[in-house]
Amino acid sequence: MARYTGPKTKIARKFGDPIFGPSKALQKKSYPPGQHGRGRRRKQSEYAMQLMAKQKAKYTYGVLERQFANLFDKASRSKGITGEVLLQLLEARLDNVVYRLGIAPTRRGARQLVSHKHIVVNGEVVNIPSYHLKPGDLIGVREKSKSLLAVTESVASHSPKVKQYSWLEWDGKELTGRFSSQPSREDIPENIQEQLIVELYSK
Repeated sequence: MARYTGPKTKIARKFGDPIFGPSKALQKKSYPPGQHGRGRRRKQSEYAMQLMAKQKAKYTYGVLERQFANLFDKASRSKGITGEVLLQLLEARLDNVVYRLGIAPTRRGARQLVSHKHIVVNGEVVNIPSYHLKPGDLIGVREKSKSLLAVTESVASHSPKVKQYSWLEWDGKELTGRFSSQPSREDIPENIQEQLIVELYSK
């Protein structure tokens, strides 16, 4: 499974946003990495800002270049606002929903649970992190995996937060969730400027 395995804090500092989760290093060094990070004031070009918006979305959701381009192509051919549809497609990925439900503390951890066959969709094991969920799909932890320490600890501390996502339902006793609907842009909490991504791909 292809995925980004480089330094997380360096990328988070680049965007000035804890896209991989809370980071003490980001709090201490709130400026870009590199030799000239602290004193960098040069105004960015329009292209640079568009590219940064795309890179931030890719790193946030753990999607590589070709996957992202394919998702954008699908979004551009779908009904609705392209940027919003793109984010909806990213939110509907199985690894993202496992993370949102609190089954894993990070998207990277969610990808690992999925790829190691700990997650079921509608009762069937699915080990493809990019699997696209449809409204009504049931997501759960495989029966023999419910006692995994990584799962129980994450559920105890993170699953209560699922209440903030109106498009998801969660049953803490059964460790199952439902992808009830596509989220609207207002409901997606990620700080991503999707219009800049649309402008980049429109060139």
